[in-house]
Amino acid sequence: MKSIEWVGSSKRDILGLPEAVRSEIGFSLFQVQNGIMPEQAKPLKGFGGASVQEIMADHKSDTYRAVYTVRFTAKIYILHVFQKKSKSGTSTPKKDMDLIEKRLKQVVEMESRRTQL
Repeated sequence: MKSIEWVGSSKRDILGLPEAVRSEIGFSLFQVQNGIMPEQAKPLKGFGGASVQEIMADHKSDTYRAVYTVRFTAKIYILHVFQKKSKSGTSTPKKDMDLIEKRLKQVVEMESRRTQL
Protein backbone atom coordinates (compact mmCIF):
# COMPACT_ATOMS: atom_id res chain seq x y z
CA MET A 1 0.00 0.00 0.00
CA LYS A 2 1.36 3.41 -1.00
CA SER A 3 1.59 6.17 1.57
CA ILE A 4 -0.08 9.55 1.11
CA GLU A 5 1.70 12.88 1.40
CA TRP A 6 -0.32 16.08 1.52
CA VAL A 7 1.21 19.03 -0.33
CA GLY A 8 0.70 22.65 0.74
CA SER A 9 -2.68 23.28 2.34
CA SER A 10 -4.36 20.20 0.83
CA LYS A 11 -4.82 18.38 4.17
CA ARG A 12 -6.29 21.47 5.83
CA ASP A 13 -8.47 22.04 2.76
CA ILE A 14 -9.97 18.54 2.80
CA LEU A 15 -10.73 18.85 6.51
CA GLY A 16 -12.82 21.93 5.71
CA LEU A 17 -15.11 20.05 3.29
CA PRO A 18 -18.50 18.59 4.24
CA GLU A 19 -18.22 15.22 5.99
CA ALA A 20 -19.94 13.33 3.15
CA VAL A 21 -17.41 14.73 0.66
CA ARG A 22 -14.44 13.93 2.92
CA SER A 23 -15.71 10.39 3.25
CA GLU A 24 -16.18 9.91 -0.49
CA ILE A 25 -12.80 11.39 -1.40
CA GLY A 26 -11.13 9.52 1.46
CA PHE A 27 -12.48 6.18 0.26
CA SER A 28 -11.35 6.93 -3.28
CA LEU A 29 -7.85 7.79 -2.04
CA PHE A 30 -7.79 4.54 -0.05
CA GLN A 31 -8.56 2.70 -3.30
CA VAL A 32 -5.69 4.54 -5.02
CA GLN A 33 -3.36 3.54 -2.19
CA ASN A 34 -4.29 -0.08 -2.89
CA GLY A 35 -3.75 0.16 -6.64
CA ILE A 36 -7.44 0.44 -7.57
CA MET A 37 -8.66 3.16 -9.94
CA PRO A 38 -11.74 4.76 -8.32
CA GLU A 39 -14.86 5.32 -10.41
CA GLN A 40 -14.75 9.06 -9.59
CA ALA A 41 -11.15 9.51 -10.78
CA LYS A 42 -10.00 10.63 -14.19
CA PRO A 43 -6.82 12.13 -15.66
CA LEU A 44 -6.59 15.89 -15.24
CA LYS A 45 -6.24 17.50 -18.66
CA GLY A 46 -3.16 19.61 -19.28
CA PHE A 47 -0.60 17.38 -17.59
CA GLY A 48 0.23 15.03 -20.46
CA GLY A 49 -0.99 11.59 -19.56
CA ALA A 50 -2.52 9.92 -16.55
CA SER A 51 0.04 10.68 -13.85
CA VAL A 52 -2.08 13.56 -12.47
CA GLN A 53 -5.60 12.48 -11.55
CA GLU A 54 -8.64 14.19 -10.10
CA ILE A 55 -11.38 12.76 -7.94
CA MET A 56 -14.72 14.51 -8.24
CA ALA A 57 -17.44 14.46 -5.61
CA ASP A 58 -20.82 16.16 -5.83
CA HIS A 59 -22.70 17.28 -2.74
CA LYS A 60 -25.83 19.46 -2.54
CA SER A 61 -25.34 20.89 -6.06
CA ASP A 62 -21.68 21.71 -5.37
CA THR A 63 -18.67 19.97 -6.92
CA TYR A 64 -15.48 19.22 -5.01
CA ARG A 65 -12.19 17.96 -6.39
CA ALA A 66 -9.06 16.36 -5.05
CA VAL A 67 -6.05 16.33 -7.39
CA TYR A 68 -3.19 13.90 -6.85
CA THR A 69 -0.27 12.34 -8.63
CA VAL A 70 0.68 8.68 -8.86
CA ARG A 71 3.84 9.50 -10.77
CA PHE A 72 6.10 8.14 -8.02
CA THR A 73 6.32 4.53 -6.91
CA ALA A 74 6.37 4.97 -3.13
CA LYS A 75 3.87 7.77 -2.51
CA ILE A 76 0.68 9.39 -3.63
CA TYR A 77 0.96 13.16 -3.43
CA ILE A 78 -2.27 15.09 -2.87
CA LEU A 79 -1.63 18.32 -4.75
CA HIS A 80 -4.85 20.28 -4.25
CA VAL A 81 -8.33 19.94 -2.75
CA PHE A 82 -10.99 22.51 -3.58
CA GLN A 83 -14.61 23.33 -4.28
CA LYS A 84 -15.10 24.06 -7.95
CA LYS A 85 -16.77 27.43 -8.26
CA SER A 86 -16.00 28.19 -11.89
CA LYS A 87 -18.83 29.31 -14.11
CA SER A 88 -16.87 28.06 -17.14
CA GLY A 89 -18.42 24.60 -17.41
CA THR A 90 -16.40 21.58 -16.37
CA SER A 91 -12.95 23.06 -16.89
CA THR A 92 -10.74 23.64 -13.87
CA PRO A 93 -10.22 27.35 -13.10
CA LYS A 94 -6.84 28.79 -14.11
CA LYS A 95 -5.86 29.75 -10.55
CA ASP A 96 -6.39 26.15 -9.45
CA MET A 97 -4.48 24.78 -12.46
CA ASP A 98 -1.58 27.15 -11.70
CA LEU A 99 -1.49 25.99 -8.07
CA ILE A 100 -1.57 22.32 -9.10
CA GLU A 101 1.28 22.91 -11.56
CA LYS A 102 3.34 24.74 -8.91
CA ARG A 103 2.84 21.99 -6.33
CA LEU A 104 3.64 19.26 -8.86
CA LYS A 105 6.94 21.00 -9.64
CA GLN A 106 7.71 21.12 -5.91
CA VAL A 107 7.03 17.39 -5.60
CA VAL A 108 9.18 16.57 -8.63
CA GLU A 109 12.08 18.57 -7.14
CA MET A 110 11.58 16.94 -3.73
CA GLU A 111 11.58 13.44 -5.24
CA SER A 112 14.61 14.28 -7.35
CA ARG A 113 16.57 15.35 -4.27
CA ARG A 114 15.39 12.32 -2.32
CA THR A 115 16.55 9.87 -4.98
CA GLN A 116 19.95 11.57 -5.21
CA LEU A 117 20.70 10.85 -1.56
